[in-house]
Amino acid sequence: MDETAAPDPAALPAGDADSFAELLRRLNDGWRVAGSPTPQNLKQRVGYQVRRLLARLMGPQETFNASVVQFINTLNTAAGPVLAALEEVDRHRDALAARERRMDAGMARLIAEHEELRTSVAVLRQTAHDLSVRARSAGAEERHAAGRAGEASAGAATADGATAAGDTAAVIATNPSEVLGQTYVGFEDRFRGDQADIRARQADYAAVFAGQSRVLDVGCGRGEFLTVLREQGVPAIGLDVNGAMVAVCREKGLDAVQADALTYLRAQPPASLGGLIAAQVVEHLEPAYLAALLDAAFGALRPGAPIVLETINPACWFAFFESYVRDITHVRPLHPDTLSYLMVASGFTGVDIQYRAPYPEHDKLQPIPPSAALGDAVETLNANVEKINRLLFTYLDYAAVARKP
Repeated sequence: MDETAAPDPAALPAGDADSFAELLRRLNDGWRVAGSPTPQNLKQRVGYQVRRLLARLMGPQETFNASVVQFINTLNTAAGPVLAALEEVDRHRDALAARERRMDAGMARLIAEHEELRTSVAVLRQTAHDLSVRARSAGAEERHAAGRAGEASAGAATADGATAAGDTAAVIATNPSEVLGQTYVGFEDRFRGDQADIRARQADYAAVFAGQSRVLDVGCGRGEFLTVLREQGVPAIGLDVNGAMVAVCREKGLDAVQADALTYLRAQPPASLGGLIAAQVVEHLEPAYLAALLDAAFGALRPGAPIVLETINPACWFAFFESYVRDITHVRPLHPDTLSYLMVASGFTGVDIQYRAPYPEHDKLQPIPPSAALGDAVETLNANVEKINRLLFTYLDYAAVARKP
């Protein structure tokens, strides 16, 4: 070896091609024990001769050095094809990643088209059902009209038709879900959720109405809770302004009536109902109508009868922006404190706000595990995460449960 200092392994940057080439050059130049055979002065020549003498004594070491350098040179020669193969693998990996992205985009389009198709099929199914019901009703009316006598009967029928038209106009003005008809049933199927899931979610309310009779389900929809009450042996009546919804309930053998809730409640004898539930209804009502509805419900319920009002929780931003604003028939969100106050103001007592449908934990923002190294910073960050979770990812629904004293 020459008399220059041995290279410091840390003196050369690692991990790039130039560094590897420099290290390889030094290995090929310095593997001989005697070093460089071209000394330039007397001292170097004397040193070279001494090292040559030592090299004879250290022949095995020089042989080992030669073998190591030869092995490294062989690896370097073979590295070219390997690196080329790795580059080819990288190109294939990038191509596969691009193909996967295209497949993901295509799958997303298919899912969106599938959901649109589901919505269209649901609406068409309800439309066909509605047309079938109307056809049967029209046939019955024709047979009934055929038995009427002369122009007087025709005039009376015309008057009845005008009255019905006026009633329909009034319903349309105050109940947008009735205007949508079977379209809204399809909307419920698409966004409200599977009927079995809704029935399971509402099953908890059955205990509130245990032992009661003549329970009124306002806005009964597709009859999920009516089915729960029937299974529990609790007599109940469903009420909905949407005729298509009522038809779905009747097909299941449930007792359901198409009527305006306020008009229906005001027509009931005092203290004649054993309970009232309105799930996902109050957010569809104007404030004045809701207040009047609560007053009418108070009068129609028996002493001790329960009332349950379930609605979307607007204190949860996710629920508000994902659920509330999606439904065009929603009129106004109701904060839990607001609904509680309105019920107390109508005379109900023991109002209990029960939060429902918790947001899935795995989808919430996750706090950092406590660490002594991070100390107060972790606690502060976790506190902020909790605040954000309470605003964005708290309970999606809530129910105000009370009783008539």
